[in-house]
Amino acid sequence: MAVTEHKDKAHRAIRCAVITASDTRTPETDTSGKKIADLLAAQHHSVVSYQILKDEPTQITAAVQKLLGESEVDAIIINGGTGIAPRDTTFEAIQGLLEKEISGFGEFFRMLSYQDIGSAAMLTRATAGVAKGKVIISLPGSTGAVELGMTKLVLPELGHMLFLLRGERHAH
Repeated sequence: MAVTEHKDKAHRAIRCAVITASDTRTPETDTSGKKIADLLAAQHHSVVSYQILKDEPTQITAAVQKLLGESEVDAIIINGGTGIAPRDTTFEAIQGLLEKEISGFGEFFRMLSYQDIGSAAMLTRATAGVAKGKVIISLPGSTGAVELGMTKLVLPELGHMLFLLRGERHAH
């Protein structure tokens, strides 16, 4: 089956959980989490869970594990904590949970980001993968990086990823 045929059969309405990993953001100041929710809504996807967590690997891992067990969640999108600073721990928090990593996601994100910000793009550890029948995506916390990742990579492929992950019998 060609890629275009897969995309034609892709999931149309995806139920997403959004996590912002930040030591400083609040619901009022979380522009990146809001950007993710707005972009999802514009594509007729829903946010069924939203939380802001401290950039603590145990908190992030526990939250993702809980979401992996919830049947109403199809995808988990995390923003924040992908850099190399000591407090950036999202990568470590989710790496061990992934059953399959989508290596191309991080590679393409860094390539696209390089076009915007230059060589600093190599410092992000944005990643994606799958676990327990769900897609997990980890983006940097800046609103610009969220918009780039969501519009160029996540939204064009999210339904396709679920179609491939779950097979034709689950396509809507």
